[in-house]
Amino acid sequence: MIRNILLHPDPRLKKPCAPVTDMTDELRSLADDMLATMYDAPGIGLAAPQIGVMHRLIVMDCVKEEGERPRPLVMFNPEIIAASDALNTYEEGCLSIPEQFADVTRPADVDVRWIDIDGNEQTETFTKLWATCVQHEIDHLDGKLFIDYLKPMKRQMITRKMTKLKRELARG
Repeated sequence: MIRNILLHPDPRLKKPCAPVTDMTDELRSLADDMLATMYDAPGIGLAAPQIGVMHRLIVMDCVKEEGERPRPLVMFNPEIIAASDALNTYEEGCLSIPEQFADVTRPADVDVRWIDIDGNEQTETFTKLWATCVQHEIDHLDGKLFIDYLKPMKRQMITRKMTKLKRELARG
């Protein structure tokens, strides 16, 4: 089922999320919904708070090449356990901040540990776009948005645009 994506500014997007303590069928179904919502948007990552669910759960799939097999990842309680000193700058966007983009600099490589949909612990080293995406989504779980990395003036400008967009959407 495709879920509605919250738009910034929304107080839920600024709150830290609770860890997932028990793997349930409800959470597995939520993960499926999140993947469907992410692909429909379309996007390469989605965090549970973006659909108003305050659990530490992200989904992502950074495969963008036409004809290449998708690689959907579902991560419960993801955490960065190591990050490279080398940095990468990508132009980031966010499904909760549509049509707004900005360069954000983050570690180029990160090691991430998480619980998969079957309840097994996984670890993997992510690089390039995957590294940026997983860091962006984990930030959501801590109540942080990509615009929080920007200078105040740029951040305020984007927030004003989003407030205006939400007003227009509310009018229908």
